[in-house]
Amino acid sequence: MSVPVDNPLGTFLRDRRTRLDPATFGFVGGRRRTKGLRREEVAQRANISPTWYTWLEQGRGGAPSADVLNRIAVGLMLTEPEREHLFMLGLGRLPEVHYRAADGVSPRLQRVLDAFEVSPAIVRTALWDVVAWNEAAAAVLTDYALLPPDQRNILHLMFSNQRVRAHQDDWESVARFVVGAFRADVARAGATAEIGQFVEDLSRISPEFEAMWLDNDVRAHGEGLKRIHHPELGLLELEYSAFAVDGRPDLCMFVYNAVSSADSARIRERIEARRASAT
Repeated sequence: MSVPVDNPLGTFLRDRRTRLDPATFGFVGGRRRTKGLRREEVAQRANISPTWYTWLEQGRGGAPSADVLNRIAVGLMLTEPEREHLFMLGLGRLPEVHYRAADGVSPRLQRVLDAFEVSPAIVRTALWDVVAWNEAAAAVLTDYALLPPDQRNILHLMFSNQRVRAHQDDWESVARFVVGAFRADVARAGATAEIGQFVEDLSRISPEFEAMWLDNDVRAHGEGLKRIHHPELGLLELEYSAFAVDGRPDLCMFVYNAVSSADSARIRERIEARRASAT
């Protein structure tokens, strides 16, 4: 039976099962009229009813559950983008996010950061660990290379590092914003279960953090203005924008641009001075 053209879910399922080699999964023997897995074989691998799977391909039986779609994704060995597409077709939404820790970025993404010559840029995780930065960020924000990896957390620096605290134009306002945005990011990335020990440890270090955390504020941080009192450059005004990293819901890239050409020139001079001192 052909799949109706108005059944994109069925079309997608049929296309993906016909791409799989039956022998790979131990399905051998008997003549096959078409290539790929049979419907009942997909159902077996997904541990669902063959009838139910057939109905999904035929556009019958109503909307599947998230559990069924996850089982089918495993049975068809879908990639993460393919799994997300399956959920959009079947339920009209993305699957629930499961957090995964990041240990760095790709060389390609690092080159993107490095292309911003006088604009500080960083990549951080949903837990606000900085995992990549460019030369301008080291010169203006924090030289993360001088910190052990377990101390490159923005919240930890905000509440426990006096130098970072002194850089903020209005520390309390910035700190409250950071805590609220952190809470939202953690929930969005499905990392709520991962932050228990972090929150407990930081609360012991900083009663101010504990009080702000208990306020349960939630903030968004798409773009805005940041004012920094830099020890060498003085007051800097930086506009910032946040960008999602495609395919990596656990990562976010921040790019800061100087508001004035004078500030931009001072940042360039600072970078050049650091380069000269390193040679």
